[in-house]
Amino acid sequence: FLSFCPLCLILTLNAVLLCEFRTEKDHNPRIEWKKKGKGVTFVYFNNKFTGSYAGRAQIEGATLTIHSVTLKDSGEYRCEVTASEDHVSLGEATVTLSVLVPPHVPSCDVPSSVFIGADLELLCKDKLSVPPATYSWYKDNKPLKATGDTPYSVDTKKGTLKLQSVSKADSGMYRCESSNSVGAPKSCVAQQLKVLDCNSGENKDRKKARQKTTFASLS
Repeated sequence: FLSFCPLCLILTLNAVLLCEFRTEKDHNPRIEWKKKGKGVTFVYFNNKFTGSYAGRAQIEGATLTIHSVTLKDSGEYRCEVTASEDHVSLGEATVTLSVLVPPHVPSCDVPSSVFIGADLELLCKDKLSVPPATYSWYKDNKPLKATGDTPYSVDTKKGTLKLQSVSKADSGMYRCESSNSVGAPKSCVAQQLKVLDCNSGENKDRKKARQKTTFASLS
């Protein structure tokens, strides 16, 4: 009675949810679409679309097309065709819609400076990608590939880059790249990290500034 697409992965702005049917006698069956969530809501009922689907969806036969899909459109949909004149009067089909989102420019947390010998963690996050992004780190536009011999580690799922006991050689321009299976990778703007000597002029200036601030607060 009904045939359907069990899983629709959306890579474009439109989603086509297939629902095809054949009837024996009834040439004007009733067609309804519902979406399952915390409850069941109507998408198409009484020959018209409801709620947020009005004005951005269309139906041809029983196949539903949703335009300008958003993440909120993800979920399980049910197509129901009622042919009251047929021996089998009701047919149902379920379609699972998964809306995929390509990588977005990640937010990168790179401090401007750190002292020699310190441990450091750089952070990278793309909150919008579906499926979740994986991450790569670059220093001076060269990929950082962690091995057992390198003084750093990269967590490709969490987006962290951990540097152990940093040295002058760790100074440079750092950036992070997010990627998934949907679209092209995206990178944040490279940020400069300086590794400072404990006795560097910049460190002395910082100490003087702290001393002045403390003195001012006591007077």
